[in-house]
Amino acid sequence: MDFSLIDFIIGLTLVNTIPHFVLGIWKGRMFSGLGFGNKQNILYGLLNLVISLSLFIYKYKVEGLLENSIYLGALFVIFSYLLVGKLCYKYFHEKYFSENES
Repeated sequence: MDFSLIDFIIGLTLVNTIPHFVLGIWKGRMFSGLGFGNKQNILYGLLNLVISLSLFIYKYKVEGLLENSIYLGALFVIFSYLLVGKLCYKYFHEKYFSENES
């Protein structure tokens, strides 16, 4: 098995997308490459996603997405959270804290 630096960076940036994006939406405090704050974490997560996807397409072409089910599965999780993240925050997080304050 040969070590590929570009594959390492693709995986690193793809996986790094998830905590920054999720914590940004859930208003968690986490330092990112763009500083502290919700918007900074969301943007940093999206930046990581763009880097990962760009490098992946550069190396494996668009057809590679259909052949690499691990990468496709991770993208599915990220895009699913893009669609329902705010809804989950509102339902679970805000509801939990409003019930515990009463």
